[in-house]
Amino acid sequence: MKRNIVIATVAAAALIGGGTVAAYAAAGDDDGAATQRQSSVRISDDRDDSADDSAEDRADDRDDKSDDNRDDDSVEVRSDAAGAKVTAADAIAAALKHTPGTAVGADLDDDGSRAWEVSVVKGDGTEHDVRVSANDGKVLGAHRDDDDDDAREDLTALKGADVDAREAAVAAAAKGTVTDVDLDDDGPAAWSVETTKGEWKVDLGTGKVTQDLDD
Repeated sequence: MKRNIVIATVAAAALIGGGTVAAYAAAGDDDGAATQRQSSVRISDDRDDSADDSAEDRADDRDDKSDDNRDDDSVEVRSDAAGAKVTAADAIAAALKHTPGTAVGADLDDDGSRAWEVSVVKGDGTEHDVRVSANDGKVLGAHRDDDDDDAREDLTALKGADVDAREAAVAAAAKGTVTDVDLDDDGPAAWSVETTKGEWKVDLGTGKVTQDLDD
């Protein structure tokens, strides 16, 4: 009888123990699944972080290349300006002598041709591009620009102005060697002048030179 009780007790313990083991096994499976899910989340997060890093690296590379291009352009412009013996003001004067009218812009070519391109609007509203040698000031040629609408708008913007393109170039020369003169009619009209030291605005009425903070 006692033997039967002992056997029953052992069997019950075995059942209880087995249940415990099964419970541990089930818990182990759950923990494994949870661990697997956590690993998957970590891997996904790592992939996202890696993708973000790659995108940022590509953006940084593009910015660096853009900065390098701007630096190269600046160096090239300074080199052309240093080699030019004829100033922007002198080139404008030569262009107007060849093609009478109103100068609305002058640009030192950066293609190695050592020439100024001066935009002149005649009284009839037609615009002409006059090329002037940056070495000796001689006119190399001239041709009509087809965009007469812009030319008329420039004349309208300059109506009543006391400072012309040549005078704007002279005023801005105090801020470095002038490489470009253009009429900026986006907002209050003013001369926009680029020099080797920056970009400047020249007032159409007073000739006052201020730094262009828009760019």
